[in-house]
Amino acid sequence: MRSSSTVVSDDPILPGEYLAFRLGAEQYGIDILRVQEIRSYEQPTRMAHSPDFIKGVINLRGRIVPILDLRMKLQCSEVAYNEFTVVIILDIGSSVIGAVVDSVADVVQLTPDLIKPAPQFETSGAVDPSFVQGIANVDDRMLILMDIAALLSRQEIGLVESAAVAA
Repeated sequence: MRSSSTVVSDDPILPGEYLAFRLGAEQYGIDILRVQEIRSYEQPTRMAHSPDFIKGVINLRGRIVPILDLRMKLQCSEVAYNEFTVVIILDIGSSVIGAVVDSVADVVQLTPDLIKPAPQFETSGAVDPSFVQGIANVDDRMLILMDIAALLSRQEIGLVESAAVAA
């Protein structure tokens, strides 16, 4: 069940190329067409009164880009940043954001037979599982295919956009 404050993506889950990345023990995939670049982690400038998962902003070639920590947003256990920690710069429509992940694995080509529908759960928690577009079995691993736009509520997208403007 989707909450009224969740942005529902119009992006259908389609076969194609996905960037695989790791958050803790789980591997996730995001449509490669949303990825602008992958950067090493650098400490962003913290924005006052922003949620904990928004780490701050960086200046990316003259554009102010909000950086969010996907581990914190998904309420995973926190991990110390290390040399494998990267920021994936993503295009989510009218906004560009950076997503901190533990590491990037590879780019995988997914065919329709590899992608299964995401299970639907009733939820009353803070994170709506509607951001999971599907599950893909690739070799001996399972990828959770995510839609970053559906992960952020309208209010959070507003915070991210205002952080970029305020900086």
